[in-house]
Amino acid sequence: MQCTEAGKPLIKFSHCKKYIYSFSVPQSCPLCQQVMGSRKLEEAPVSISNPFTNGHQEKCSFLLRPTQGTFLREYDGRSDLHVGITNTNGVVYNYTMHGVQRDEAGWEQSVSIPLLQPGMFGLMDQWDKYLEDFSTTGAWLPQRYEEDRHNCYSYTLTFINCILITEGKEQLGKDEFIEKYVVPRTRKASKYITLYRVIEERGFYVTDHPDDETNPPEGSGAC
Repeated sequence: MQCTEAGKPLIKFSHCKKYIYSFSVPQSCPLCQQVMGSRKLEEAPVSISNPFTNGHQEKCSFLLRPTQGTFLREYDGRSDLHVGITNTNGVVYNYTMHGVQRDEAGWEQSVSIPLLQPGMFGLMDQWDKYLEDFSTTGAWLPQRYEEDRHNCYSYTLTFINCILITEGKEQLGKDEFIEKYVVPRTRKASKYITLYRVIEERGFYVTDHPDDETNPPEGSGAC
């Protein structure tokens, strides 16, 4: 079944002593053309974890998406990313040249990073008020926006650090936050995108040995 936001699901199965990736199990093996009948347990298809989620279904989370287009269609590994923070209803607060936006749509294919540990109900109860009060301060007026210095990352990281202070934790610098939380997820997303596009073009992708399940083809443009 095709999912319009997250793309078609990817699976991996074993045949001809190879791992074969595709959108579904074909009637016959694309390598040897043998009919795909009953398989051993170790040859059964497995689902590949999708790094993208509908951001409007995520509570109290940091979200990333391409500034233009979507990850699976337009993202090339170097495109600008836009970031935001969800409230408890999935509304995405994000800072642009027009000030703080409160998006109820447009983040259906996002990378999501939860900002609250399980069980932090007290902070979750206050989350929407904290986020709204923070967003209405003078720091985030449209005229204060600077593309390279005072932007969507500044907005989200400043709010995250406010939450960390509330939790009694150390604040994060921008480089530390990106390296620790953003880079690992965008790297995984880029590998998944490369694999997805190869399968869209060729119908399947083959690997010789049990690599990481989203390892892209050699020479790919994944970052």
